[in-house]
Amino acid sequence: MPPLERHVRLFRNGRNQALRIPREFELEGEEAIIHKEGDRLIVEPIRKGKLLALLATLDPLTEPFPDIDDDLPPLDDVQL
Repeated sequence: MPPLERHVRLFRNGRNQALRIPREFELEGEEAIIHKEGDRLIVEPIRKGKLLALLATLDPLTEPFPDIDDDLPPLDDVQL
């Protein structure tokens, strides 16, 4: 299946150049990242949950966490 293509017009919006994105190319959300590769502009949606996806690719830690409660008094000794 060939990629979707559509002819669009560029226009000025104040000091910025802009284009209307046709409905079939709409992106989810309200923000995107744009970058340039040669004379091509690439627009990518900002996807939520990226951090969780990245963390899932990391190897588990082999080092034990330190016991941070060592220096704290027992809860029975805490006065409010």
